[in-house]
Amino acid sequence: MKIGIKKKMFMIALMGGLMMMGMNGNTAVAASPNENPFGLVYGNAIEKNEPGKVNIRPVEYEVDGIKVAANLYLPADYDEKSDKKYAAITVAHPNGGSKEQVAGLYAQRLAELGYITVAADARYQGASGGTPRLRDYPSNRIEDVSGMVDYLSTLNKVDRARIASLGICGGGGYTLAAAQTDKRIKAVATLSMFNSGRVRRNGFHDADIAGIPSRLQKAADAREKELSGDIVYEGFLPPNATDDDLRAKMAELPENTLYRDGIEYYGLTHRHPNATGSYTTESLMKLMAFDVEDRMDLIDQPLLMMAGDKADTLYMTEDAFAKASGTTDKELFLIKGASHIRTYWVPEYVDEAVNKLAEFYGKRL
Repeated sequence: MKIGIKKKMFMIALMGGLMMMGMNGNTAVAASPNENPFGLVYGNAIEKNEPGKVNIRPVEYEVDGIKVAANLYLPADYDEKSDKKYAAITVAHPNGGSKEQVAGLYAQRLAELGYITVAADARYQGASGGTPRLRDYPSNRIEDVSGMVDYLSTLNKVDRARIASLGICGGGGYTLAAAQTDKRIKAVATLSMFNSGRVRRNGFHDADIAGIPSRLQKAADAREKELSGDIVYEGFLPPNATDDDLRAKMAELPENTLYRDGIEYYGLTHRHPNATGSYTTESLMKLMAFDVEDRMDLIDQPLLMMAGDKADTLYMTEDAFAKASGTTDKELFLIKGASHIRTYWVPEYVDEAVNKLAEFYGKRL
């Protein structure tokens, strides 16, 4: 873990991650960040920039004075000297994740379809700036999505009238919130959407509403400790755990569930040093007052929400989708057989999601 996590991490309700390698002999093998020159850990990731293929450019820009680290993906036919303008798509990563994981995979796949895409580390997380580290305020994550739109709008090759967004897991909830008010986003899609505020407030599946006062008190206590520089964290990955520790923790949890699969994806098969699966406990003060469902009626853009039909998080997508009354151009798309995190890496599920995104963005951009 970066930045020395001092306090024990609680498995309250976090984000989205995905599961294990090796299904049906059709595995997209993930690399170690040390093996890929760009630190990418998803299968079939770019290893070098070549003419006539999708290229990647590490870039930096600022949002509210804080540095953002991002990867810009350019389509195979990209030519700085041509007159062609490209549609572009922002990709927001899951809670506790990084741009080198599933967000990068989908950004690369969308660039293969001809879009300029950007996957950025949220501020206070990953390689982006901001202290204290791992602060997770909804307002920051929402502004990060609009910040990606800002960045794309500065590029000469981007058609500003054709910018769209994709959000994955927690990044999906924050992308929906951004689209509610940022109408530069012309079409919005989510994959395995995770309503961070609802889960942090009510517990997973709203199973711990009675615990709201104690969580708020815990957040207040953590904020008080921050005054003396003692940062307290929450998370689903046990700190300083060995691979054997993680496997033992997984064995305690039901198969094909968010937290079991998250431990495997983030802790074992797609591990990245910038993806800790953690957030500051004090963040609960802001998280618990947020719920993306509250203003879903403000989305009047085309809307696509995708999720695995076996996902234990599906209720979040279904409930938010039902409240999106401001658009008549909307679709709920279920990926058969997929759990939440398997949509992040299992080739057949990724292909199905990408094919649906190709159809969706192709008609709206």
